[in-house]
Amino acid sequence: MRILIIKTSSLGDVIHALPVLDYLRQVAPEASIDWVVEEPFLPLVAYNPLLDRIHVIRTKAWRKAPFTRQTRHEVAFLRTALRDAQYDLVFDLQGNLKSGLVAWLTGARQRIGFSASAVQERLNLLFTTTRVPFRDEDNRAAGRYLRLVSAPFKHDYRDMSITSTIVPAPEDEATATAYLSGLPQGRKILLQIGTTWETKLWYAEGWIELGRRILADYPAATLLINWGSPAEKELGERIVSEVGSSVRLLPWFKIKELIPLIKHVDLVIGGDTGPVYLAGAMGRPTVSLYRATKADLYAPAGPQHRAVQATMPCAGCLLTHCEHNDQCSRSITVDALMEAVISVL
Repeated sequence: MRILIIKTSSLGDVIHALPVLDYLRQVAPEASIDWVVEEPFLPLVAYNPLLDRIHVIRTKAWRKAPFTRQTRHEVAFLRTALRDAQYDLVFDLQGNLKSGLVAWLTGARQRIGFSASAVQERLNLLFTTTRVPFRDEDNRAAGRYLRLVSAPFKHDYRDMSITSTIVPAPEDEATATAYLSGLPQGRKILLQIGTTWETKLWYAEGWIELGRRILADYPAATLLINWGSPAEKELGERIVSEVGSSVRLLPWFKIKELIPLIKHVDLVIGGDTGPVYLAGAMGRPTVSLYRATKADLYAPAGPQHRAVQATMPCAGCLLTHCEHNDQCSRSITVDALMEAVISVL
């Protein structure tokens, strides 16, 4: 049996989808499993031992230059590779027009996707042959992907022990080890201060006070600040200046460089964002905060994870901008996060 997984983006969503590989290997151990992913997120699956082949797409570049020779060549190569593979099952875990077109290009007879209530873009429904509705029990992001891939099989994922696998490139592992060896002994705690929406962020003074309190309780610890934009770097520099020398602003790390670093830290603290889910997928403890999104849907699950939800009555609103942004952010208190940190450590 040949199986194709289409989950192209984003960082957190690809990570949430990784358990489907373990599920499929358990229920169809002889199957050949391939994956379609956008180029920026290739490091999440590039060295995964459960995959046989990876198809890399570059839709952002293709849209910018749709008629160039290179774009035509890459799209034609993708179409040929997908058709030649002769997939028996194609699972569209993305649910938008782009992923639907990729599924259609395979020519597979069984193209399984989300039902109308769950797709990101309704045009996706034109390209799937089977549409899987969610049950009340499929109440986490990873569970929804597992529900979809389990539809053709008789095994309910809830009755199974399922894990995620993320393997760093050897050269990136060596770089992370060298960086960490230059830090003082003691716990390494990563602060993931940024994310994509302003309604997922925590307020600057909260990060500063939390950093001070962590170091007061764990004076041998080193706080590492990860950032991904000029604004996040500026906030990181402020935290360093106001909290002290036990706080280090990381260099700008690509995803593939961040993977082995997170693998070796003792705790990751952050909002609804990819690096938190990287930590969870690699078995590292997390403390995460949720405002516009819901902790019970996205937060890493298990005894070494803690999640704190904003106390606003509209929490989980999915708004990317809000006039009550500051009030919502401050409804997550330093006390609540510090209690979670102590509980984990």
